Amino acid sequence: MDPERISELLVPFLSPVLAKSGLLKSGSEGPALSPAQARAISTYIDLLLRWNARINLTSVRQPEEIVTRHFGESFFAARLLIPAPESFQPGEAEPGRPKLRVIDVGSGAGFPGLPIKIWAPYVHLTLIESNQKKATFLREVIRSLRLSNADVFAGRAEDFARTDQGPAKAEADIVTLRAVEHFDSIVPTAARLVASSGRLAVLIGEAQLERVYKLVPDLQWSEPAKLPHSESRVLIIGSKESS
Repeated sequence: MDPERISELLVPFLSPVLAKSGLLKSGSEGPALSPAQARAISTYIDLLLRWNARINLTSVRQPEEIVTRHFGESFFAARLLIPAPESFQPGEAEPGRPKLRVIDVGSGAGFPGLPIKIWAPYVHLTLIESNQKKATFLREVIRSLRLSNADVFAGRAEDFARTDQGPAKAEADIVTLRAVEHFDSIVPTAARLVASSGRLAVLIGEAQLERVYKLVPDLQWSEPAKLPHSESRVLIIGSKESS
């Protein structure tokens, strides 16, 4: 897909968000994607379409709709969660940036985790995906985009904290969740992966908001931020107070 068209389609998702959401400062300007970021997204889309012919990664088949539905939501979250990097060089961390660990639970086709990594290459990203074929696809995207400090845990989120990494490494500064099955069990599990002073970002429909608040009442939740081009989809971010 043409990188310039990709950048054009993503403009609404990178534009300033109303200050009432409490997520973004009023008056800040929306950054544009770099040519390298747009090319990385183009490569990702090509891989997604090719693999989608063999395994069910997404029901969305049209490239432009993939950009707005999947990448749009992901970059919307990335923009609110992480300051915009000044440049993008695949495979390289940005000097001087603080280490930031991100875990994407139930990653599926890689959203929002991999776009967050494209947005901010300096983060350490772990994608949790129990479906082995989807996990293989995620590794292929990481390899093709030459993303460093990105790995895939091919298992359940419940089992992630019990790996030999140890409890500290099984936590993250940012944990993301989007379009997952077994919602009532996975939301509390994702919240347990949030480190002290970390955040849980959930992309859901407005009808699910009250359920999230009840499932994870101990987080400090932001006001929902409405997603562009959607009547009911929102992003909410829950913050964990330092212990």
